[in-house]
Amino acid sequence: MPRILGREPALWLALVAVAVKLGAAFGLRVTDDQQALVNAAAAALVGLVVALVAHDGRGAAVLGLVQAALALAVGYGLHWSADQQAVALSAVAAVVAMWTRTQVTAPMPPARQLPPILAVRE
Repeated sequence: MPRILGREPALWLALVAVAVKLGAAFGLRVTDDQQALVNAAAAALVGLVVALVAHDGRGAAVLGLVQAALALAVGYGLHWSADQQAVALSAVAAVVAMWTRTQVTAPMPPARQLPPILAVRE
């Protein structure tokens, strides 16, 4: 498992979860749902960092991070309809797909182009 700042990613996620709970215990006004959203966004962020370090699954990690960030924003008062959220996520997916296309090569070379067959005249 890749290490982030010398520690396992799960330790950083636990630290975020405890920090949110500690803040809530000492006056930070957040609901249980908002705490869950913060933890989900943190998990998505750590997943992105792990994907970048491991050089695997970057596109999926970016989409997960954006989805978690959007859920966090909605949880904290962003007033977007489900349609607006879907369109925003679709746009991000399109950008990620375009970027991925530039990073991926075909496992086999292109087929050799054969000359066109000449039509036989009768």
